[in-house]
Amino acid sequence: MVKQFSQRLIRCFQISMDGKGRWVDNVMVERLWRSVKYKEVYLKAYSCVTDAKKQLSAYFEFYNLKRPHSSLAKMTPNEFYYDQLPQQNKVA
Repeated sequence: MVKQFSQRLIRCFQISMDGKGRWVDNVMVERLWRSVKYKEVYLKAYSCVTDAKKQLSAYFEFYNLKRPHSSLAKMTPNEFYYDQLPQQNKVA
């Protein structure tokens, strides 16, 4: 059953990795998780899973809506995303 599922995925999706161990394929996500771990997770002692979810949700809100990123011309990811949309989509 797992083999059938995997074959179906292969038919429907194209894997975007260039090769085994290519760090550049996933560099942005790896950088995000590094920030999450070192700026949030490793600094906190969550009291329970619910607390962890709440705190991580707040961190992602901060990361995406309030924290400027040097790689995005000092814009937040949210600002950068909406700045890249075609003009007609911004009005709608």
